[in-house]
Amino acid sequence: MVHSVETVRVAAQIATYLDDTYLEQVDTRVIAVGERDGLPWAAVEHCLFHPQGGGQPADRGWLESAEIIPVRDHESGLVIAMAPEGGTLPSVAVGQQVRARIDLHARMAHAALHTAGHLVEAAGRTQGWEMVASNHFPGQARIEFRTPRPDTRLADPEGREEATAALRAAVATAIADDLPVLARYEGEGRRVVHLDTLHRAPCGGTHVRSLGDLAEVVLPTLKVKKGRVRVSYTATHRSR
Repeated sequence: MVHSVETVRVAAQIATYLDDTYLEQVDTRVIAVGERDGLPWAAVEHCLFHPQGGGQPADRGWLESAEIIPVRDHESGLVIAMAPEGGTLPSVAVGQQVRARIDLHARMAHAALHTAGHLVEAAGRTQGWEMVASNHFPGQARIEFRTPRPDTRLADPEGREEATAALRAAVATAIADDLPVLARYEGEGRRVVHLDTLHRAPCGGTHVRSLGDLAEVVLPTLKVKKGRVRVSYTATHRSR
């Protein structure tokens, strides 16, 4: 994935997880330590761990050999590496050199689902719909839309299948064209993810390099519930 700037700084921390989706490990240094809810935590300068947020699950990661849970600390703005319930962290001090590592297979799965979500949103917008909610968790991925104008096709099963077929065709075309996925930092440092010129949206998630990296993108027939159009989907990362 290409970025217009190399890093994003929050306090003394660099959001490395936004700089390179495919980076599996990094040697860095501890910049803060503490305790939260009785569990120890540490924050590192080059943060490889994506915390849960924006509809995307947290990375699975390790600090040295200890498994951790990345959590956004809203007071400091830091992403902290917490010991899981019943777990421990290695004894570390501020300034100490450590190695951070993620489960790259899980990261790629999350990135594929998140990127596919943007693509489904883009396809829905071509139908005149507006996104109102999203979820990019495995097994739960969906985009929900509202229709500013009545869409009579959605009143019966045949019409819903017709609308879904249009979404599937738009998604398949963009993947076949292998459109690049770019992140740029725009007004006031806001990170905006672009699917080439097809779509743009503010986003703090991880994404694939280009839409050709998406595989097994499946859209079951959409559903209409409580006035919302719900488009569920699945996606995986293509092996190249």
